Amino acid sequence: MSLIVKTITRLTVGLILLYGIYIVLHGHLSPGGGFAGGVIIALSFVHLMLAFGKDAVTERISKQTASKLESVGALLFLSIALIGFFGGYFFLNILKKGEPFKLFSAGTIPLSNIAISLKVGIGLLAIFLALVILEEVKREK
Repeated sequence: MSLIVKTITRLTVGLILLYGIYIVLHGHLSPGGGFAGGVIIALSFVHLMLAFGKDAVTERISKQTASKLESVGALLFLSIALIGFFGGYFFLNILKKGEPFKLFSAGTIPLSNIAISLKVGIGLLAIFLALVILEEVKREK
């Protein structure tokens, strides 16, 4: 890519990542949540990949790290659900609610959003990486 694209990417990729984290953490107060935030976080890495190539992303996050993070997201969501279930509470309802419109006001919803964003974000990034690698294999043949 050109120098302009690479410079703009360096300036914007952190902001996109930060916006995705904001969407995840404030998903119980405003539209958004785990899925939307996970997609935005994954797209920040896709943006980096489009400008600098797949090696720029694979240097920052290895296959093993991505696999572990995706598993942590799934296990975190499952454990939140099972703690509520085995604790005698309603499904996913193990933390007390706070004051309305405050950051810590939604019980387990923010924790669930974090778990879902890990699962969705890493999964989408893995799909995009697989498509890029498949295209490279086709070009070599």
